[in-house]
This record gives sequence, C-alpha cells and structure tokens, in this order.
Amino acid sequence: MSQKRNIAILGSTGSIGTQALEVIKANPDHFAVEVLTGNGNADLLIKQAIEFKPNAVVIADKSKYKYVSDALTKHDIKVYAGEESISQVVEMESIHIVLAAIVGYAGLASVLNAIKAGKDIALANKEKQENRNYFSSKVR
Repeated sequence: MSQKRNIAILGSTGSIGTQALEVIKANPDHFAVEVLTGNGNADLLIKQAIEFKPNAVVIADKSKYKYVSDALTKHDIKVYAGEESISQVVEMESIHIVLAAIVGYAGLASVLNAIKAGKDIALANKEKQENRNYFSSKVR
C-alpha cells in the first residue's frame, strides 16, 4: 500500500483548487491536505479548513487575517497571512506535493521556494479568453 501524500493547495478557493479538494476527498487513502491558501475569499477558506483540517492556512489578504484566525482558533489550525507567508509555508517538511493554482505571476515565488525545498510541483493554469486570442494571434 502506498504512503499517503500531503498536499499544499495554493489557491484552494478558486475553481481549480476546489476541484482538487474534490479529488482529495474522493481519495482519502492516498491524499491529505496539509496547507490551504486563498487570496481573499475568507469564508470559503474557513469552510475548507474546517472540512479538511490542514495543518495551516494562509490568507493572502492581510486585512482578513484576524477574521480567519478567530474562526479557526478552536480547530487547532495555524493561520498566516500575506504573499510572503505563502512563499514560506511551501517549505514545510510535511508537504510532499504543492499544487499551484494561483493566477499568473502571483504564484511564482511560492513555486520557486517549493522547488528549492525539493517538493513535487503540480502546476495548474487557466487563461482568460482574451489572453488566448492575444497569444494565438502573435504565433501566426
């Protein structure tokens, strides 16, 4: 039997992150959530944290730190805030896989830190339609 893999989901409140959590929920013998991060959707991040019980969560919007922290205090989940915290949390020894589902350049520092820490990286990208049109017109 294979060992359970601990996952950090950067962007857990977005569409790709929520889909990843559905996969984890359907495969509890194979995956566990170690870290969740979200940009500004504090309510969804709190809901996800209560359901999946990660070791830590990071809310990128520092103004929402107290709200998230207060909501998760009784659940024994560490709470951090800010982009720099996302970059640091991916270095946790307990993380095996980092799923980067953060839009564009915002996730680059976190991914680079995860690579330096020797983590397996799963990249997810969802372009906006106008970007696809721009790039396809430039390629022709």
